Amino acid sequence: MKLNDSSSTQLRATIRKALGKYTVESGTFITDLYIQANPQTGTCSLIDDDDNELGRTTVKEWIAFEGDDFEEIVTGILTTILQEMKDAGDFAKVNIMQPYSFVYVDEDKETIAELLLMDDDTLIVTDGLLQGLDEELNEFLKDLLAD
Repeated sequence: MKLNDSSSTQLRATIRKALGKYTVESGTFITDLYIQANPQTGTCSLIDDDDNELGRTTVKEWIAFEGDDFEEIVTGILTTILQEMKDAGDFAKVNIMQPYSFVYVDEDKETIAELLLMDDDTLIVTDGLLQGLDEELNEFLKDLLAD
């Protein structure tokens, strides 16, 4: 499933609006932002640490979703949107203590996936980064022991 431009723009606007309450000027802090999506209604809610709803929107493409892979699809879409927003500097003036995360949760507030970790000192290790690491380490060890 791919979001149309209108739905993508609407999600971004909802995230910006929710985070707008936590600017450096406001002096208000949060440590994480939770995102919840409902496949029956298509709603996407943003929730703070204290379970206060910060924003809500309806994504037409998610209404009455029929597949078994809703979480995987939504996780991919949200991760992409959040990463693009981060790269564009949308989170630069947000007053959230680092490290903080954007977390995708279910209706019981159980974590499904960490969408984006914001921390200048932490590197997230992904499968692509680890690919071929075994061979490189074996080669390094072989060279080291040969000396």
